[in-house]
Amino acid sequence: MARVEANRRDFLRWLATAGAGLAAAGIAPALFAQEAAAAGTDVVVVLGATVVDGTDAPARPNSAVVLIGDRIAWVGPAVELPHCAGARIVDGRGRYLIPGLWDMHAHGIDYEKLWPPMFLANGVTGIREMQGYDENRATRDKIDRGELLGPRVVMGSAIIDGPVSLLGPPITQVANAEEGRAAVRTAVAQRSDFVKVYFYLPKDAYYAIADECRRFGLPFSGHWPYRLRQLDAAKAGQRTFEHLFGLHIATSSRRDEFLALLDAKPFDPNAKRDFFNLARELDRQAAQAYDPATAESHFAALKALDNWVSPTFAVNRVISRPAGTFAHDPRLKYVSQDIIDYWADRLTMFTPVTAEQIAQQDAYFEAQLRLVGEAHRAGLGVLGGTDCLNPYVFPGFSLHDELDYLVQAGLSPRQALQSVTRDAARFLGRASTTGTITPGKVADLVLLDANPLTDIRAVRRIDTVVTAGRVLDRTRLTRMLADVETAAKQPPAGANSRSVRLPVRGCC
Repeated sequence: MARVEANRRDFLRWLATAGAGLAAAGIAPALFAQEAAAAGTDVVVVLGATVVDGTDAPARPNSAVVLIGDRIAWVGPAVELPHCAGARIVDGRGRYLIPGLWDMHAHGIDYEKLWPPMFLANGVTGIREMQGYDENRATRDKIDRGELLGPRVVMGSAIIDGPVSLLGPPITQVANAEEGRAAVRTAVAQRSDFVKVYFYLPKDAYYAIADECRRFGLPFSGHWPYRLRQLDAAKAGQRTFEHLFGLHIATSSRRDEFLALLDAKPFDPNAKRDFFNLARELDRQAAQAYDPATAESHFAALKALDNWVSPTFAVNRVISRPAGTFAHDPRLKYVSQDIIDYWADRLTMFTPVTAEQIAQQDAYFEAQLRLVGEAHRAGLGVLGGTDCLNPYVFPGFSLHDELDYLVQAGLSPRQALQSVTRDAARFLGRASTTGTITPGKVADLVLLDANPLTDIRAVRRIDTVVTAGRVLDRTRLTRMLADVETAAKQPPAGANSRSVRLPVRGCC
């Protein structure tokens, strides 16, 4: 044992002299190594893998990545690494190491026995939770304290919408500027990482929300606010328009015609969905009248405002197909029956029925793919997200589908991967701590059995996941999914269960 400890100390001393990457990250290598030695912190070495680090750099074969606790301490050629008898060795030979993935549009982390393990088992080590409420804030805090194994959570505020809304509790409805400002102050008090805005906000309330967010230094994102032009909302500070809502209209030769129709239609409290249904149909028609010159101007303006594209193809594909298309998805074994029943009921509100409608929606989805490809080529940042908890959109699993769709849209496999690693971190303001395999950053990693740069579907072939330095090998990941399947078969826990008292199944 003494020999092992001596070897470990020698290894950490070597790391202190080799840690140029740590120094570049603003971490003193010698102090870092001393603290690790004093604390008896675990040392993990991923040895022999090809590192796909999330940057534009070429893949690096036969590399070693050293993890000290929850940090990446060193990355370099395996042949340069001295032996450390006290380290845990993860065999990376013949495999590919990528940064942990982010689902940038997620819901439902508070289904604690189902959602967190499904995310991690699929390599998703971070999520942007798009609607905050007491239950999922409590789950976030459990993960932060280390009481629950789950992905990192960037938490949104309660959804803020107008006095007429498609949604019910626990959203926040505001009718004027004063109420909008109060909603932002509540979001700050609840430790929200960003504010989420929704469709039916009145213009004065929206601008007050934007102003209050600026005052507190809080970003805001969400759905296209129908009473504003997209560029006006982006100029006010909105970072994304989720699900591509309104982007087809804004890039159409019929833009002014369609916007005039929407401006003339009220939000009817007695027929709340009428406006949404009209907007969605106009968006579909606009997709058939795409105008390259209009699009070029619009994309350039959005890029200048650092606005990002968040397409959520996973959910868009579901609602573009007949309702029964996904009823036998094998991944349903990981979802509880109450959610499945809700999905089957809600989906009929959106999906096509007749042959003509099916053809129209298929064409609409293909147009969405083309639109994102055009936006990406114009230089807009793209975020990979799923909208899981909406019908047949599964935590973790559906992010793999999303990456497939991004490649179909025209991104290269590397660019698609970056949309849920490096670029996600940049958007979140976390580029200094996550998103790439770089010394000093958090130890969130995924070890794959195949090369994602030649086939993005390789992200499904997961051998090992590292989350905050904790190693989950294939055996552990398989057991986690088996436990999820068992938990999904259990009935709700009673009157106090989340599924009974909280009527939330996603927001979109």
